Amino acid sequence: MGEKDHRDTRTEFRAVVRISHPEIGDVDVHTSEISEKGAFILSEGNPMPSFGEVVQVQVQGIGDGEAPIVDMRINYIDSKGIGLEYID
Repeated sequence: MGEKDHRDTRTEFRAVVRISHPEIGDVDVHTSEISEKGAFILSEGNPMPSFGEVVQVQVQGIGDGEAPIVDMRINYIDSKGIGLEYID
């Protein structure tokens, strides 16, 4: 999501996700949009790790059990939040 690649179809999707990283601990924030390659997370005034850092992401409040924790890399940062890409 770093460069705006229009071949990567984005879908507006608002969900609570927990971002985990040693610099910030565990922070619950919202997604703005998702795609096959990643997601854009609204920082909502919370400090976020730097470009290139790997964070753990877990969707909150889905179903009876806990959603899987997914490793994602920060590949875009702006004033509203961070773009994350799935790590293969």
